[in-house]
Amino acid sequence: MSTEAPTSSPIAVPPSNSSSSKLDAKTFQRLHPRAYLERFLSEGIRPDGRECNTWRDVNLNAGSISTAEGSALVRLGNTTIVCGVKAEIAEPDLDRPEHGFIVPNVDLPAICSPKFRPGPPGEEAQVLSERINNIFLQANVIPTASLCIQPSKACWVLYIDITCINYDGNAFDACLLSAIAALRATRLPKPTFDEETERVTCSRTETVPLQVNSLPLSATFGVFDSKHLLYDPTAFEEPLLETTITIITNEKQEILSSSQLGLGPRGDPTVLERCMRAAKERRVALD
Repeated sequence: MSTEAPTSSPIAVPPSNSSSSKLDAKTFQRLHPRAYLERFLSEGIRPDGRECNTWRDVNLNAGSISTAEGSALVRLGNTTIVCGVKAEIAEPDLDRPEHGFIVPNVDLPAICSPKFRPGPPGEEAQVLSERINNIFLQANVIPTASLCIQPSKACWVLYIDITCINYDGNAFDACLLSAIAALRATRLPKPTFDEETERVTCSRTETVPLQVNSLPLSATFGVFDSKHLLYDPTAFEEPLLETTITIITNEKQEILSSSQLGLGPRGDPTVLERCMRAAKERRVALD
């Protein structure tokens, strides 16, 4: 799956009469990131060549990991995410004997960006994992009852491992898209429960797809300088944003939820409405 967008490539800093224009572009970007972005936006363009209301290209390849029950590779501009779904058999919780488990986990390793450090998952990765889990529960993406093999005895546990290979902003949109695509591609071996031995035997030849009830996807926007609404912000733009707004839509282009991080848009009461409208249009393009 792919969406078309103007080719995005770094361009030179727009000319200015200020003394700072004498600096090398990369040096100016590093020393004065806000002024660097302001100068581009004053010309109606962003540092990667996009307009404010332009999304980056999306490429998706499902089934890219042969050792997983389901997988997907997503490229959102230069942000690259891979998701693998592994399934294990476990015993259900006592208070939910007819339900299985879904365990999403996002990893932002140091290799994907200098902003992340080696070691256990950092705060940003944990927040992404929690947000994705909340969406799965809210939208009932996979009914946990459908993961039950034998009530009180056996159920499936789905580990949804989402790893960032290259980070260039807006990881959440790419992570959610990769997770949904991987779940749609997942096939589990057909299980059989033996009442006498109370053991589960899985077929080596027969598989069954997951029951996917909903396909939520997200669209993320950033507000800069209280007046610029930037679609699909990059890693350079993200730390300069006053507000980040994310809209979740389903396959019917219905709004499931919206979330806002930061101070909130000031001076323009129509920002949220514009984001919702753009999110619906984005959903149509992705579908």
